[in-house]
Formats: sequence, C-alpha cells, structure tokens
Amino acid sequence: MKELFVILIGAIFVENFVLSKFLGICPFLGVSQKTSTALGMSGAVTFVLVISQAVTWLVNKFLLEPKELEYLQTIAFILTIAALVQFVETVLKKLIPSLYKALGVYLPLITTNCAVLGSALIFVERDYSFLEAVVFGFAAGIGFTLALLLFSGIRERLETADIPEAFKGMPITLISASLVSITFVGFAGLIIS
Repeated sequence: MKELFVILIGAIFVENFVLSKFLGICPFLGVSQKTSTALGMSGAVTFVLVISQAVTWLVNKFLLEPKELEYLQTIAFILTIAALVQFVETVLKKLIPSLYKALGVYLPLITTNCAVLGSALIFVERDYSFLEAVVFGFAAGIGFTLALLLFSGIRERLETADIPEAFKGMPITLISASLVSITFVGFAGLIIS
C-alpha cells in the first residue's frame, strides 16, 4: 500500500509530467486559456492515461514479453493509445458535443501526446505491476489536471493584467509556465518514508 501512495504522490507532484518532465506541453499551452476547456481536456487525458496504462500493460505482459517482442513496445503502445483516443473522441462527440467542439484539434492530439506514451514506457522501465501501472496512470492524469488548472487560472488572470506590449501573448505565457514549473522543482526534495 505504501508503494502505491509513493507512486501516487510522486507522479502528481515530484514527477509531474507537464511541470517536471515537460511531457504534454502541446495541450498544456494550447488548451489552458479557459479553465472549462482545460478541465475537459484534463478529464479526457486522465481517462486515456488510466485505460491506456491498463491495456498497454496487458499487451506488454501477455503479448510482447512472452514472444520476446519488446522491441515493438513503442509501436504497439501508440496503436493502442490511438484506438483509445478514437474511442474517447467518439464518446465525447455523442455525449458532450460542446466539449468536443471546444477541444477541437487538441482531442486527436492526445494520440501523439508524449505524456500518454511516456507513462506507458515508464511503467515498463520500472517494472510496475498491473495495479501500480494503473495507479501511476491515474496519478499522472491528476498531475496533468493540476498543471492545466493552475496554468489556466494564471492565463485567465493574465488576460486582464497590464502587461508590457513586448510580453503579451506567448512570451508571458512561457514566462508564467516556467515560474509554475520552478515551483514544482521544490517537490523533488520530498522524501516519503
């Protein structure tokens, strides 16, 4: 149980995919202008992370490893993730069309979101059990959500702030992202014993 707690806290704060590992930057910068859109994207990414961790763990453990095809992990994981994202896209289109339209091009980009693929490759490298892999995927999704919501709140405030002309738009966005990222570096010294 302690190991699961360490994985959970570690993936959310210490190894936050967006703010510490710099994975998933495209949706982080693209969808974080409004909190509602950021929350929708975070939910979709978290769902895909959890499901993809479970499915890719099974594919790796019962298909790739027994046949000594580990060299195909990246390709197999990308295909699995692409299928899951297509499923999420179809569900959102049918059930929540407003969120589907708001996410626009960023929803299919979950397929190529390096955070999703990175999490699958990390659990293989760390030799996580099925439960550990799923918890890691969930925690990575919560960390992604935390980063997006923090940053969307900051960007909403920046809309009304008095910013010098040279810093408006992407420059202030990148400066703000770097400052938020620096705050998460402090969690690297966190030791859970």
